[in-house]
Amino acid sequence: MRPRLGDVQQMRMLTRLLCLSFFLCLPTQGTTGPYSEYQLKAAFLYNFALFTEWPDQVGDTLYLCVHGRDPFGEDLAKLDHRSVGTRTILTRHTLTLTELQSCQMVFISSAAIGQLPQILGTLEGAPVLTVADTPGAMRQGVALNMVRQHNRIAFEANLMAARAHGLNLSSRLLRLATEVEQ
Repeated sequence: MRPRLGDVQQMRMLTRLLCLSFFLCLPTQGTTGPYSEYQLKAAFLYNFALFTEWPDQVGDTLYLCVHGRDPFGEDLAKLDHRSVGTRTILTRHTLTLTELQSCQMVFISSAAIGQLPQILGTLEGAPVLTVADTPGAMRQGVALNMVRQHNRIAFEANLMAARAHGLNLSSRLLRLATEVEQ
């Protein structure tokens, strides 16, 4: 008996959720784990893309942009050409606000967090998932903010910020967040 299409999709989603759960449990650098902090954060970015419902107006390519100094190095380039549903990820580095207008995901580096009001203003209303790893960024309007807790990477979510950009975050993703701002 062949599984129904819905069953196959549920199995794929469960597999992705298990992968995300796995990454949540990996220790960061400074412990005995084999993964660096930014390798884990790159994996988080990929899973954030998977567990975000993108509007139809977003084309076949999800441009994942790092704004400011790039802390990922080659770890982020490993996401290039990875599938997110029917879309493909391509990574870019941006230094100007104008360049952000072609992005669907923006990781705001801690070096650029001082520009956060201008960044959010530039992206206002556009279908862009904003992500940071700076304390307090979620409360300032970033949709997903990665934080370190007990030598592990965790994240917090701002649903209002995601919805303001026309994005829906999966309830499965939100269950793993340490804090969800409605």
